[in-house]
Amino acid sequence: MSAPLRVLIVTDAFPPVCGGSGWSTFELARGLSARGHHVEIVKTDTKEKTGVFETSVNGLHVTEFRRKASDIPFVRNVQKNERLWSELERYLTGRLRAGRFDLIHAQHVLTTVPAIGAARAAGIPAVATVRDYWPVCYWSDLIYDPSQASLCPDCTVGMMTRCVRPRAGAASAAAWSLIPYMRANLRTKRTTLARADAIIAPSQVITNDLRRRAPELERTPIFTIPNPVDMTGLDEIRETATRPLAEPYAIYAGKLATNKGVQFLVGAYADAGVTWPLVIAGDGPLRPSLEADARDRGVSVRMLGWLPRERTLEWIRHAEMLAFPSYGPESLSRVLIEASALGVPIAAMDTGGTREIVHAGITGLVSADRAGLSRDLRTLFSDARLRGALGAQARIEAHAKFSAAAVVERIERVYRGVLLPRAA
Repeated sequence: MSAPLRVLIVTDAFPPVCGGSGWSTFELARGLSARGHHVEIVKTDTKEKTGVFETSVNGLHVTEFRRKASDIPFVRNVQKNERLWSELERYLTGRLRAGRFDLIHAQHVLTTVPAIGAARAAGIPAVATVRDYWPVCYWSDLIYDPSQASLCPDCTVGMMTRCVRPRAGAASAAAWSLIPYMRANLRTKRTTLARADAIIAPSQVITNDLRRRAPELERTPIFTIPNPVDMTGLDEIRETATRPLAEPYAIYAGKLATNKGVQFLVGAYADAGVTWPLVIAGDGPLRPSLEADARDRGVSVRMLGWLPRERTLEWIRHAEMLAFPSYGPESLSRVLIEASALGVPIAAMDTGGTREIVHAGITGLVSADRAGLSRDLRTLFSDARLRGALGAQARIEAHAKFSAAAVVERIERVYRGVLLPRAA
C-alpha cells in the first residue's frame, strides 16, 4: 500500500458559502482524507478584513488568508493579483517548509501563481486545477461583448479594446491604457502555470483551449479529470427530500450574471409556453432585470435567492426540468452533474463542456441558441415520458463518470506521478 501523502490545497473558494468550484475543492479534500492522506486547506479572501484566521469545515482544517482589496476598479485588480500573489507566496512558502508537505495543489485564479512560486521555493511539486479561462482571458470567460453571440477567438490587443468597451462604458478610452497591464498580467499567469508539474482540467474543452490558446503550456502535462461529486449524498437527497411545492415547476440554479446566460432565461421560457412556475435559486447583478422581464412577459417566477447547498439540491430534485441557458463557456458545470445525478431532465445551451455531461437526446436536450433552448423547454414540458427517460439515463451516466471516489483516485495518481524521481 502506498504511503499517505501530506497535501496543501490552496483555493479561492470553499464551503460553507461558495459556488461549484468551492464544493469541488471540498469533495477533493474530503475524498483525499477518506483515503488516508493528511490534507490542509488555505483559502484566500479579498472581501473580508485582513488577517489569517483558522477554522474547520466538516473536520477539515482551513486557514483563511484574508487581504481586503480596494473598491476602486484598477487598484482592486492589482491588489487581488500582484499584491496578493507576493504576500500569499511568502506565507505559503513558510507553511510548506514548516508542515513538510509532499505537494501543493492550487485550485483557481488567485491562488495558482503564488502556490507554484511557493512550491518552487520549498522544493516540492505543484499541481494546478484550471476550471475556467483565467490563463487565457483577463475576464476568465471569453466574453468580449455581451451583445454578441460569439465568444472571443483570441486575446489580441484588438480584441482587448473590444472587451474593455462594454465593461468600462464611457470611460473605455481611458481604460484602454490599462491593456498593457492586462496583457502582462495574463503573461505572468501563463508563464507561471507552465512551471507547474501537472495541470488538471475538468473537461476536454478546457484542455483543448489551453493547448490552443496558451503555447507556453506546450510541455506542461495536462490531465483531463472531471470535478468530483458526492453521489452518496445526492442519493440520500433523492430519497429523503420533501417536495417544496405541491405543483410542478421548472428550475434554474446558479449565479444571476451575464456569463450564466440568465438574460435569455425568461424570454426562452415565455416563448416555450411553459405554464409551470419558474423557480430561480441564486442571486447576482441581473436579478432586478430578470424580475422586471418576468413581470413584463407574465411569467410566474419564484425567486429564492441564495440558499444553502442542500436546500438548493432539494429544490432541484423535485423539479420537472432544469433550464441551463449558459452563455459563457462553462468548463464543466457542477449544477448539470448534480441535476443529472438526481434524475432531473435538462434543457441546456451548448457551451464549453456541457456536452461532456449532457448527451443530446440521451441524457438531456442541448441547443445552440435561445430559440433552440425555447424549443427544448417546450418539448420537455409537453412530454412526461421523455422527461422520465432522459432523467433516468442521466442519473446512470452521472454516477458512472463523476463519482467522487473514482475522480479522487485519478487525482491521487497524478500526485504519485509528479512525486516520482525525475531522470537526470
